[in-house]
Amino acid sequence: MLPYCGRTLLEGLIRDLQAREFLHFKLYGKQCITPVAIMTSSAKNNHEHITLLCERLGWFGRGQSSFQLFEQPLVPAVSAEDGKWLVTQPFTPVCKPGGHGVIWKLAYDKGVFKWFYDHGRKGATVRQVSNVVAATDLTLLALAGIGLRHRKKLGFASCKRNLGATEGINVLIERKNVDGKWSYGLTCIEYTEFDKFGIPSGPLSSNGLKSEFPANTNILYVDLPSVEKVASSNNEKSLPGMVLNTKKPIVYVDLFGNCHSVSGGRLECTMQNIADNFSNTHLSRCYQGVEEELDTYIVYNERRRVTSSAKRKRRHSESSLHQTPDGSLLDILRNSYDILSHCEIELPEIGNNDKYVGSGPSYLILLHPALGPLWEVTRQKFHGGSISKGSELQIELAEFLWRNVQLDGSLIVVADNVMGSTTIDDNGEPIMQYGYRCGRCKLQDVTVLNRGIDWSFRDNIYWKLDVQRFEAVKVILHGNAEFEANKVVLQVRLM
Repeated sequence: MLPYCGRTLLEGLIRDLQAREFLHFKLYGKQCITPVAIMTSSAKNNHEHITLLCERLGWFGRGQSSFQLFEQPLVPAVSAEDGKWLVTQPFTPVCKPGGHGVIWKLAYDKGVFKWFYDHGRKGATVRQVSNVVAATDLTLLALAGIGLRHRKKLGFASCKRNLGATEGINVLIERKNVDGKWSYGLTCIEYTEFDKFGIPSGPLSSNGLKSEFPANTNILYVDLPSVEKVASSNNEKSLPGMVLNTKKPIVYVDLFGNCHSVSGGRLECTMQNIADNFSNTHLSRCYQGVEEELDTYIVYNERRRVTSSAKRKRRHSESSLHQTPDGSLLDILRNSYDILSHCEIELPEIGNNDKYVGSGPSYLILLHPALGPLWEVTRQKFHGGSISKGSELQIELAEFLWRNVQLDGSLIVVADNVMGSTTIDDNGEPIMQYGYRCGRCKLQDVTVLNRGIDWSFRDNIYWKLDVQRFEAVKVILHGNAEFEANKVVLQVRLM
């Protein structure tokens, strides 16, 4: 599993969720544990790895009963040249994951919908683990809030399309039915289907048709009863967006031990195209205002607050950072700049991607989402001061105050109890109690000076947080410890 910013991607996803729960606790004084359903895969032992990770981390202090893991099946692959099955040995086809669209039918077959109902839930948000910014600021809260308040059946979180991105687009579909009525709904067209719909598949242009459509990000809100009704049907509707994807080469080893890389494909289905089942019908054609009446909807935000994926490793000679851990780290740092620059904190802007490829980022700033997660809340905890180029700031706790701090070097503040402490429940499981014995840190009129990160060290991997440091100031808060510094200089002096 990818070690991203010092933790696995799944750990990052869960702490995003816990940050929203912690905000709920701070606002309403009530503990809330959200049930989490995860579709895993048998490819590369993914299901086993995820299960072992959850067990090792004590189910993240949420209890095993708050998780439901269900395994995505594999599907056989065919040769794009002649349509024959690809096989590793007689009667053993090459199998690959069949797309995330199987999530709905699989969830129904495995009782996941009933499990959600038993937990008192009627709606759900859906995101992919590789999208590390999906929970930034308002994105998921706005998406779910609109869906619940207006009783929508499905919603998309979207943003501007990226130049050259291999991603689908969200569109408003208009159809004239055989009975003469007109149907309307929001849906997704995958990039593999652009040719089918007459959409140019080349690079985006500023005045091109494709550039005007918002990006599909695979961040969804779903009304559970509406989706379950489709998933329970015994027809093709339960496997939406079926396509034969031949865009990627298939690598396999035959029975003689020979390795092959061939043009091939497999049937895939796409989870977002379940929206095709939620169109609204009108007696006559609509020319304006139809969007407000739809059972589907879309929310839109700046791209780096919605999607930035760590899907593929950047090759050493590659200049493009799209969908790489390096590119997503830069988006996180740009978001940190947007937060802190509005708090009267002086800090340099993050340069363009080309500059990163040559020399790395301008600094590292990683803020725990429980500081907000809404930026409006995070900004209440920071005011004044400066962060010099080449500095590092890591804040791994929720109860934190920064007032007129001058940082030149590395400052790392970590707490054992970021949002609370765990207690053992009646089933013998450790459960996080929000607000209980939290670590706290307050810095006022403080200067932090040290040599920080060795930016010239060639083996630094910034997105892994695997970096060489000359010096650093690190504050470690055990239990309900508190650290307060006022009008002092924290400086490393090596003897």
